[in-house]
Amino acid sequence: MQYFDVCNGDADGLFALHQLRLATPHNAVLITGPKRDNALLARVTASPGDHVTALDLSFDVNRAAVLALLERGVTIDYVDHHVATGLPRHPLLHTDIDTAPDVCTSMLVDRRLGGRYRPWAVAAAFGDNLPGAAHRLSQLDGIDSDDEATLRELGENVNYAGYGDSLDDLLFAPAALYALLEPYADALEFVGACPVLATIGQARREDLALACTQRPAATSSGAEVYTLPAERWARRVRGAFANRLALATPERAHAVLTPASEGFWTVSVRAPLAAPFGADSFCRRFGGAGRAGAAGIGHLPCAALDAFVDAFHRAYDIPA
Repeated sequence: MQYFDVCNGDADGLFALHQLRLATPHNAVLITGPKRDNALLARVTASPGDHVTALDLSFDVNRAAVLALLERGVTIDYVDHHVATGLPRHPLLHTDIDTAPDVCTSMLVDRRLGGRYRPWAVAAAFGDNLPGAAHRLSQLDGIDSDDEATLRELGENVNYAGYGDSLDDLLFAPAALYALLEPYADALEFVGACPVLATIGQARREDLALACTQRPAATSSGAEVYTLPAERWARRVRGAFANRLALATPERAHAVLTPASEGFWTVSVRAPLAAPFGADSFCRRFGGAGRAGAAGIGHLPCAALDAFVDAFHRAYDIPA
């Protein structure tokens, strides 16, 4: 039997996998990539009797690849927090999918393992911009405020390393980051032993400082839209900047756009933290995907920008 571990390249995906492999270690083929790269199951070259673990990846995006693997006789353990419509029933498919807005995949793994490696789940929740959920987990584990702040920095930095539209945009490849953290059961020990995290953190702060000089392209009572320039820093910062905006004004929704390939935009959407619903369904209207509180669109045609902005404001405007 061969094992394949397939996960999103952000903090949630990497830390979910790390918790599982700390609990049940085995040699596996790792398949991961930039945070935006969700269609990873198609890269699995499994044979009958092999086992695939899929973490923090939209089931709907990977549905065809999952069905093909099941037909091939491959067992799949699928853990995720994105919307999944019409999950198939199959004896080789085992799913743990929870789309609640205050849950991330690492928290689902933490639940499965009874909190055995909880600091990694705390860091992942912070990385996924779920500070309330992260704090509640910290309290359950008796983590003090200083260590919680360190875990927050860990989650936000590792999450940031996965942002970009291609590997060329990324500060550090997710597979390389996973290789660094793999030997450490203790998340705080990993922070102290891995100087690259400080380098990522410095770059994150510099990129965010550049983003914060930008003015919104469109504003309404309940929503703001930002269009960033066609620069590597902007493609990296798009999601983190959207998170920063959501935390600063939790009653508003935010959309942050960067130019993608010729004639298209890439979009990160955050529903209001005060009412974290609807981002996924809104983005699906424009060919995107995601979860209730945070979603995105990979290729929004430039010709559809005005329609997107108008629909965004209508979706989230606050009645007078």
